[in-house]
Amino acid sequence: MKSWLIRLIPPRPTFDKDMTDAEGALMEQHFLYWKGLFDKGVCVFGGPVLDPRGVYGILAVRAASEDEARTLANNDPSVKGGLNKAEVAEMKIAFLPQPGTK
Repeated sequence: MKSWLIRLIPPRPTFDKDMTDAEGALMEQHFLYWKGLFDKGVCVFGGPVLDPRGVYGILAVRAASEDEARTLANNDPSVKGGLNKAEVAEMKIAFLPQPGTK
């Protein structure tokens, strides 16, 4: 298994401050999708990056190939729904806490 970084790009830089109710509902589905993959050990970590130039999301996943990682990204309800765009790149994760450590 390789590690992959997925960057989710929202439709506008102010998305975290002015999302509509419909967008918020899609983002709830997005959260549940990735939480399920996290619980299965596929998603290693993820969350929003609060860049002052515009928020975006990152997720690190384990997948056998770039195609598999892209499929994970493209199956995100926010991507399937046309709200977010996804970029995928291989990542070498150098540091992760081990279970039971701080």
